[in-house]
Amino acid sequence: MTPEGAAAEVEDPRPGDPSASPVRPPRSPRPEGRVRGLLRLLGRDEKGEAVAWAGALARPGGEALGGGALGRLDATAKRVLDVALSGAGLLVSLPVSLLLAAALVAEDGGPVFYAQERVGRGGGTFTGLKFRSMRPLADGEAEHQAAEREADRITRVGRLMRATALDELPQLWNIFRGDMSFVGPRALMPREAEPGSDGRPVPLQEVPGYRERHSVRPGLTGMAQVHLRRDATRLQKFRYDLLYVRTRTLRLDLALIARSVWISLRGAWPEVGREA
Repeated sequence: MTPEGAAAEVEDPRPGDPSASPVRPPRSPRPEGRVRGLLRLLGRDEKGEAVAWAGALARPGGEALGGGALGRLDATAKRVLDVALSGAGLLVSLPVSLLLAAALVAEDGGPVFYAQERVGRGGGTFTGLKFRSMRPLADGEAEHQAAEREADRITRVGRLMRATALDELPQLWNIFRGDMSFVGPRALMPREAEPGSDGRPVPLQEVPGYRERHSVRPGLTGMAQVHLRRDATRLQKFRYDLLYVRTRTLRLDLALIARSVWISLRGAWPEVGREA
């Protein structure tokens, strides 16, 4: 078990290669410095001989190699922070939410909210809420057909909301309820899949690290969301998710929240990893 605050070991994931040796990331007395060192290792070319997992490796089947559980005091403080900020956010954002709701109805007369089942901590599910950013499916149209023309379905209001993350405002209620946290891995859909090396879909439950990333509440924002582009592979995003699980601290949470606010103010979310 990797103790909280300890530098995690990075391994070259080439089973059976005698030339492969563990690499330790640069040590730093400050959590954010340690994370920067791990992120540099994560940035190595995936097409090269090695891919650095930055301590976010998992054994086949998803058994974790280590852990980064918060202490009881920090875990309580994180939850108090979530409740306080989400409660205040719901009140402060109410006028904006009402304006967005009115704009959505005025644009195409469709529903205001988009509700979807998501996987939460421990593998349970909850209903995630967002402001609807796309036109509803046409009669008889399947979701996989609509996905092919997703860009055409995004409304004008939806495009603005996606760029600024305003479509996420209803998830403040999910945070207040305890379904989510401000910072954590992105909440996945129960039946998501990732294309395998042979082109066939691989259920995300079979991707190494799936169980460990669900040992914490999913987040409104997170390390993968702010550090990776939207077109990054799921495996790349899982590495960042597990890196967060292994190194999480309240200071890191606050840094990721601050960076997310800055991205929202710049309207730059389409350039990074936040997904619909």
